[in-house]
Amino acid sequence: MSLAINWNNEQEEYEITDALIALLDSILQKAGEAEGVEKGEVDLTFVDNARIHELNLEYRGIDRPTDVLSFAMNEAGEDEPEIIYAFDDDEYGEVPNSLGDIIISVTRAKEQAEEYGHSLERELGFLFVHGFLHLLGYDHQDAESEAEMMSKQENVLAQVGLTR
Repeated sequence: MSLAINWNNEQEEYEITDALIALLDSILQKAGEAEGVEKGEVDLTFVDNARIHELNLEYRGIDRPTDVLSFAMNEAGEDEPEIIYAFDDDEYGEVPNSLGDIIISVTRAKEQAEEYGHSLERELGFLFVHGFLHLLGYDHQDAESEAEMMSKQENVLAQVGLTR
């Protein structure tokens, strides 16, 4: 098993093509390779600004739309118990390692692509790898961590030909 994307489209502004999913899959493989993540699943959902606004308010307490949200599944907080699977792998097969959910506002991605003067595919790729790095625990709360994340993102995007 390698890294896999399970995707869902909940917006009507932009057609999600097989070519786009193949590009995002390539980004996922490159980012996983760079981070030493060989197995796992990422759930990706494309939404509009109204939906991501709702989610941003509900989960982050921020009353505005954003471009991408990430919800890591393998993140253990101080008071969270360790998850123990109570079934036999021989009977059910290998349990997929769900890395988490990435939710991208296609509306915001389109706005940002225009603002930055690059393609929508590049912006969606950037947001996807950004979300993936958040699933792995990266953050950008200070200049040093932001520079590290930006470097990793740009490196992956360059490998798949999505430069500015």
